[in-house]
Amino acid sequence: DGMNVLFIIVDDLRPVLGCYGDKLVKSPNIDQLASQSMVFSNAYAQQAVCAPSRVSFLTGRRPDTTRLYDFYSYWRVHAGNYSTMPQYFKENGYVTLSVGKVFHPGVSSNYSDDYPYSWSVPPFHPSAEKHENDKTCRGKDGELYANLVCPVNVTEMPGGTLPDIQSTEEAIHLLNIMKTNRQKFFLAVGYHKPHIPLRYPQEFLKLYPLENITLAPDPWVPKKLPSVAYNPWMDIRQRDDVEALNVSFPYGPLPDDFQRQIRQSYYAAVSYLDVQIGLLLNALDDVGLSNNTIVVFTADHGWSLGEHGEWAKYSNFDVATRVPLMFYVPGMTTSPVTQGTRVFPYLDPFSHVGGSAPQGQSKKMVELVSLFPTLAELAGLPVPPACPEVSLGVVLCTEGASIVHYFNLSEGKVEEGKEGCDDAERCFNEEPAAFSQYPRPADTPQWNSDKPKLKDIRIMGYSMRTIDYRYTLWVHFDPNNFSANFQDVHAGELYMMENDPNQDYNIYSNTSHGWFFRKMLD
Repeated sequence: DGMNVLFIIVDDLRPVLGCYGDKLVKSPNIDQLASQSMVFSNAYAQQAVCAPSRVSFLTGRRPDTTRLYDFYSYWRVHAGNYSTMPQYFKENGYVTLSVGKVFHPGVSSNYSDDYPYSWSVPPFHPSAEKHENDKTCRGKDGELYANLVCPVNVTEMPGGTLPDIQSTEEAIHLLNIMKTNRQKFFLAVGYHKPHIPLRYPQEFLKLYPLENITLAPDPWVPKKLPSVAYNPWMDIRQRDDVEALNVSFPYGPLPDDFQRQIRQSYYAAVSYLDVQIGLLLNALDDVGLSNNTIVVFTADHGWSLGEHGEWAKYSNFDVATRVPLMFYVPGMTTSPVTQGTRVFPYLDPFSHVGGSAPQGQSKKMVELVSLFPTLAELAGLPVPPACPEVSLGVVLCTEGASIVHYFNLSEGKVEEGKEGCDDAERCFNEEPAAFSQYPRPADTPQWNSDKPKLKDIRIMGYSMRTIDYRYTLWVHFDPNNFSANFQDVHAGELYMMENDPNQDYNIYSNTSHGWFFRKMLD
């Protein structure tokens, strides 16, 4: 019989959400989902860029196993014929459906979003998607531009709509079909915003008066940041409004007032997204499926909003790698839900006041590579086996472990990081860590530092995040045989979270790090 799965994946969303403690944002629908869910406050992507992250969590393998660090190869051809999470559900009797941006489009998903392997029917893409980068943003002079900051009048847009509005409509349409068909389903819905351009219905600006918007707490490039770690945000510089500001490459800061406009529009785009999520979850109630559908909500990676003098993703900092992650499992994260109960009434961000706390919250370090085994276990399917050391030839295995054992909510609402450890030393050695990585073409920022092609990668930054620290090594990497040489360290970073939560003070050079080095190689 089994549960359905609604898998919501958002592009470039860092956890600026009420349920993650953000005081400024208006995200009532996502917060309402959190109030019925297990929420992970320390979830991390394995690489802070779209295609590598998505292929990693959809296959349950790390980028070193998918061999995708850029946008230009298809893992089944280039690495191994790995089964994906939707493929596994499909092979176990589910109808699998893809709406919007789930796989990254293009060669990295075989120009077909991995259909027919992963999906029962060809994936849906909103027709308005092709206008994402057109000149649709009205400037002060009344002309149209391809801007970064792009509040729009939706009625003036091509087709009178936006991609995420279309994706919500299609997903609701599919929910109605699945209700009638009574087949169990795995429905993945991929939202575009808040990916750039920050193009959203202009009324959402009203939620965020500019005088309420601050700069990042640390809008400067840290003194001890290795140059290899810095990402020069080329994709932002190429937008018409940013280009007009003529900022110097690579470190030239954006003017303060423009930084605040970007932050304002990012928040506005998040509230626009929240409305889409609200409509989608309200439809799940409408069709009477909230009682037997697991809902997962996450993002492919985060996005810097001026922290460390950086914008966009393309780095190993928390702001780029940390994602929201929550699981609604009726009967597990909530008491059993009777059919027809309204779990997700739509909440209007323009009028809704007051937040709601997560149902349960875990501070454990978790990774998106764990999604595949976790969802399999929650749905009652056999959990795919753990991958051997080298798994290029293994079709079905996972490099992430299921995190269902963290769902135990009996000891109150929030569990703390290190409970149940009498021996502190043992506890410290067994603490979970989240691993991320990022490639670079050179030791100093250049035009392709954000998104180097495989053949141009010379350095790989491997990063390990625990509750106490983030430790990153930038080591020599050979793209011809996909090998990293940890004996050839170009630079290192070490941030202690307790007294440096924003990761601004790199103490790598004044710390003996043999212990960290051994943990990294374990």
